[in-house]
Amino acid sequence: MSDNLRAIALEVLVKVEQNQAYSNLQLNQALQKADVNEKDKALLTSIVYGTIQRKNTIDFYLEQLLNKPIKKKDRWVLSLLRLSIFQMLYMDRVPDHAIIHEAVEIAKYKGHQGLAGMVNGILRKLQREGTDAMDEKLGNSAEKEALKYSMPFWLYQRWSSQFGAENAEKMAESNLIPAPVTARINTMLSSRTAVLDELNEEGITAAEGELSSEGIVIKNGYLPNSKAYKEGLVTIQDESSMLVARAVGAKPGEIVLDACAAPGGKSTHLAEMMKGEGRVVSLDLHQHKIELIKKQAERLGLNNIDARTLDARKVKEEFETESFDRVLVDAPCSGFGVIRKKPDLKWAKTEQDVKRLTSIQKDILHSASQMVKPEGILVYSTCTVDKEENAEVSEWFLSEHPEFEWDPHFSEKMPENVKPFIIEERSDLQIMPHYFNSDGFYIAAYRKKSTGGEKHA
Repeated sequence: MSDNLRAIALEVLVKVEQNQAYSNLQLNQALQKADVNEKDKALLTSIVYGTIQRKNTIDFYLEQLLNKPIKKKDRWVLSLLRLSIFQMLYMDRVPDHAIIHEAVEIAKYKGHQGLAGMVNGILRKLQREGTDAMDEKLGNSAEKEALKYSMPFWLYQRWSSQFGAENAEKMAESNLIPAPVTARINTMLSSRTAVLDELNEEGITAAEGELSSEGIVIKNGYLPNSKAYKEGLVTIQDESSMLVARAVGAKPGEIVLDACAAPGGKSTHLAEMMKGEGRVVSLDLHQHKIELIKKQAERLGLNNIDARTLDARKVKEEFETESFDRVLVDAPCSGFGVIRKKPDLKWAKTEQDVKRLTSIQKDILHSASQMVKPEGILVYSTCTVDKEENAEVSEWFLSEHPEFEWDPHFSEKMPENVKPFIIEERSDLQIMPHYFNSDGFYIAAYRKKSTGGEKHA
């Protein structure tokens, strides 16, 4: 039973549900332990992420299918029912009778005959009656629209309010589509053409990316197992995220601060852009995350990264004011731009979390801004789409820090296809997941004035 894909998926889902474990970390651990081929790994990933993505829609159906609540000691059965219903409603690779049979066998193995009978009865009823009658109960309510795309009602309403109903719908729909695997070429060691050829020789199908001159999209194959990855020629990174280092615009010989650096994707990109010259100081609050940055730098052959454990809000205790040419604040955020990769985020976060995070973002941005030299560049970025965490933080920052202005060279650093999304007279950019099939990302760039403006202590 341990090698059964659905049993493995169940184990991951139970840990996510009961221990509030991160789905991406639990899934990666399961994939490393499971003795299954690449095709089955893809199926396992689809089942786990899909079940979490569709959680509230599945639960809506389950509430109507269950005759009585599941006992607390048998809560794992809820995860078993969810993953089975997900497959029956949203996947067509396996026939319903096989899904039901597997679920019943798992229920027998993990529980007892009574639980197996309950699982069989619920799934047989769904197979027999479908969902039409249950869907009719919602009518044309706003809640129905949120359930259609398996979104928390409050978050769907928030997106509708901030971006309009059409954008909210497109964004919610795109979050149900599996994210592509993208990677960045280490230009210090190779070129995009050469790496694509090498990957092709290894049996990995890849193509040029759409947003970054160093970006590639993996069409088929497992990149971390490739020789190119092990030799440091590529780093797995979303293409939207690759634009952040471009906005910073670090040059060889400069001193750059990455204030919230783990796991190191943007720090290593900056170091590569600097051709190994100068220094990137990479900070994170946790030592184990600093070790991740160091391992990344070592794999990529980068010697100009100085990774340190430090709260970015306390940079003045460690560094002199105005001692960096460029500063990046890739701030902690709600993560609503990466729901495709971390679907449990949308169920874990609340509106109160957004407000709490906004306060932290402002504190870090204020502290880090004091490290920027006159005429230096400060970049603020997040992997969310929320206006309160993004555009509103930028507007607050510029109003509170008159010694900064929008970076006048921001637009010329960006690729042509994103320029239409840059608002005139500003130097910020909001990428939605449905624009380029990439992560939702916000990037804002400010320049410190050489003179004028009252500086904050």
